[in-house]
Amino acid sequence: MASSPYRILVLDGNQRSALAVTRSLGSINSLFIAAADSTTKCIAGSSRFCSLALTCPAPDSEPSAFLEWLENVIKQHDFHALFPTTEVTSQLLQMNASRFEGVIIPYTDYKQIMLLADKGQLHSKALDIGVNVPQAQIYQSAAEVDVDQYTSFPIVIKPCLSRLWLDDHWLNTTVQIAYSKEDLQKHLETSTWLQSHAFMLQEFIPGHGAGIFAIYNRGKSVAFFAHRRLREKPPRGGVSVLSESASLNPAQLEQAQRLLDNAQWHGVAMVEFRVDPQGKPWLMEVNTRFWGSLQLAIDAGVDFPKLLWQISTGETPCEQAPYKIGNRLRWLLGDLDSLYLVLKDKEFSSLEKIQRIVDFLIPRPFRTRHELNRWGDLKPALTEFRQYLKNLGL
Repeated sequence: MASSPYRILVLDGNQRSALAVTRSLGSINSLFIAAADSTTKCIAGSSRFCSLALTCPAPDSEPSAFLEWLENVIKQHDFHALFPTTEVTSQLLQMNASRFEGVIIPYTDYKQIMLLADKGQLHSKALDIGVNVPQAQIYQSAAEVDVDQYTSFPIVIKPCLSRLWLDDHWLNTTVQIAYSKEDLQKHLETSTWLQSHAFMLQEFIPGHGAGIFAIYNRGKSVAFFAHRRLREKPPRGGVSVLSESASLNPAQLEQAQRLLDNAQWHGVAMVEFRVDPQGKPWLMEVNTRFWGSLQLAIDAGVDFPKLLWQISTGETPCEQAPYKIGNRLRWLLGDLDSLYLVLKDKEFSSLEKIQRIVDFLIPRPFRTRHELNRWGDLKPALTEFRQYLKNLGL
């Protein structure tokens, strides 16, 4: 690393991925790590690896104020690099890259980001290069859709962008599933973002989700990683609360590598697939930022934040040994929420609920590490617990 200390500001400090970045980079002696978030006390800012915790305007609801604050705080504290960890913040920084000249932002430029982040552009690119994608029709507004032409259901209503930038604020969108013609018509009429923003009506692929995690250095692959989701919140599909490092699936890896190679990618990416019952992967989307279970990859031996810092400063990335298979990562409070949702869901049998309680209470200590609760760095877990109780009104 450089002989003089670099000063790095990790943004979105209340994200678990931001904590993983802070712990990773903070373990490098030559780096000074600060964390910022719109919450008064964030989990990354509570870490012993963080030397300075800052409070900023919310980048999603106050983007102009956030950008102005960021310009001022860079000058005030002489930060050399910014590490955003959410889609909103990373895209906002790259849209306004000219305001941060001379500061390292370790991602590719905005235009290249949108080639993969925009699901409409991604679908077209995938078709061009032979990456498996479900059949889909792209529309610019709900008024363009002839509902009567659709006879096979379920069908997926997918926004081209999960967050829409509307000049001065962000608009959230959601993926929806229509199970009938009437259901499709209802979604098209009641979802406000469908009235004037691009979306796809996409073939539904039965099966399970899977992903390939990657880091690239100006078009050249540096490392790949994969995991299995063992438990999620919500329990029928959502954020991972218990995950396990897994071997790279050759078919998924080939598809992900073909896509990222063709895009001449730079930085990190998570390529998400839906794997059908025959084992064929179908491309769903690409997340062009760090992901929630980042700490699992670091624990298994693929230190993505450290690798990203190395390629961002012109160093040769560390040679990657095979990572450990079977390591587990548990987000304890997320797992607790997932258990609660299982217990209140009438669709789960009594036997399934009892098994879930047993699984929750009897973890596998020699294979499982807690994401936040770490003996050498306990304050982030305490901060999260206080926030959890506050959200419950306690």
